Amino acid sequence: MSALPVFGWHLAPDGYATRRQLRARGLRPGGQSVAAQLERPRRSRPPLVAHLYRVDLAKPIRPMTPGRWRAHAAMMRARRTCPACRRDAGYVIPPTLGMCVTCAYPATAPCAA
Repeated sequence: MSALPVFGWHLAPDGYATRRQLRARGLRPGGQSVAAQLERPRRSRPPLVAHLYRVDLAKPIRPMTPGRWRAHAAMMRARRTCPACRRDAGYVIPPTLGMCVTCAYPATAPCAA
């Protein structure tokens, strides 16, 4: 098993890109393994490591189909629905509370008088 090539920060040759750089170009790694590493030195800590992929082996990103849009909408609706009162809170329920703010803090809820 051979070791990956390691490049210094800002010194990677053309033809390599990180996941974010691939995504900005409309590409994805497409199943390829990490081709190289980029290291950014830090004082008194281990270096930051970024994985690089070959651009020539990258594949185009898959478009969102109507079914994927429906699944995404259902997922977001579930994240907005309070398990206590079963209402759409209008925002993503904080996982730290586990319910909408109105159900979590009923004493501080505005009066409907």
